[in-house]
Amino acid sequence: MKCRHCGDTVTLRFVDLGSAPLSNALLTPASLHGPEKWYPLRVQTCARCWLVQTEDYAHQSELFSNDYAYFSSFSTSWVRHAEEYVAMVVPHVGLGAESLVVEVACNDGYLLQFVAAREIPCVGIEPTASTASAARSKGLEVIEGFFGVALADRLANAGHSADLMIANNVLAHVPDVNDFISGFTHMLKPSGVATFEFPHLLRMVAEVQFDTIYHEHFSYLSLTAVLAMFERNGLSVYDVESLPTHGGSLRVFAQRTDSGRRQTTPRVEALKATERDAGVMTSTFYEGFQEKADNLKNAFLEFLIATKRAGKSVAAYGAAAKGNTLLNYTGVRRDLIRFVVDRNPAKQGRFMPGSRIAIVDEECLRSAKPDFVVVLPWNLKVEITEQIGYVTGWGGQFVTAIPQLQVFS
Repeated sequence: MKCRHCGDTVTLRFVDLGSAPLSNALLTPASLHGPEKWYPLRVQTCARCWLVQTEDYAHQSELFSNDYAYFSSFSTSWVRHAEEYVAMVVPHVGLGAESLVVEVACNDGYLLQFVAAREIPCVGIEPTASTASAARSKGLEVIEGFFGVALADRLANAGHSADLMIANNVLAHVPDVNDFISGFTHMLKPSGVATFEFPHLLRMVAEVQFDTIYHEHFSYLSLTAVLAMFERNGLSVYDVESLPTHGGSLRVFAQRTDSGRRQTTPRVEALKATERDAGVMTSTFYEGFQEKADNLKNAFLEFLIATKRAGKSVAAYGAAAKGNTLLNYTGVRRDLIRFVVDRNPAKQGRFMPGSRIAIVDEECLRSAKPDFVVVLPWNLKVEITEQIGYVTGWGGQFVTAIPQLQVFS
């Protein structure tokens, strides 16, 4: 296996989660009668540039198909996060009516709607037809396609160079990271700014967030690796923030290396030092993750088996990709979790890949009154438990499996 950034041979194992179907490939009632594709789910670390990466088995077009069912706007906390970001970044960059904002992987317009509301010109780039259509229904301009140098040059040559480019939770989803990052260099104006948000590898390791590993995530990112990738492709990071989103994320601010004039803040060097002290550039940092993931898997499975033997019922909430990694790695099926509730109508009536557990609406939860509800997207635990707080009214309790097994009311 060759590193997707530096091309070196990758031999340092991080974790092996066996095999799994694509985490967002939800099944229809008809497809229950057919086979599923399962792919190895192994992650390795490049000991040269320290990029943690999944072995490639599925093509990008398989992972992000036209009926892609993840819509960002169904998370109220994420929409609020986007609104707060726009309020911060508009004065930071100095955006106005003559500016252009481009969001790569704009999904359903959850963020650009707040840019448009300020009457700042904006364009979204989104490869999945389902979410692009939802964004257009908000009155947004969306270009369908995968972003890279070719698309960036086409847009820049058509007069669409950007003052601000946004890439939230997409850098990890890109197989050709060099082409993707170079696209920002090609499309930014000389004084333009690009911001990227992605889950932080340091938090992933510290809290054993193994369920964030799935085939749609090609990379697991430290600032150390991102700095190397950006430097190679013409971008310089001038600031970084730690965020609570997605179990702990980074937001990096970047500019063109050849023309950017913003001063680098002390936070960049401070976080580099934090990662260095944690051992990110040593093989020791990546050892032991497998055993910790196995321990969490076993604890979750033991809880479900004990609950079943006690005659108690269990349901789950949130048909999230991370939930599918958890269910398939633990081998959980419908005998241990009756159904999964999700607010998104595009997911209701389908089935979780691999486990084939039915995805239902909230009314099923109220009717069934399970004794336990497993919150699969644990990063949204507060939002979800507030939303379905009525579960405690019949004596039900909530469960999360990561970063440790927790049962609470």
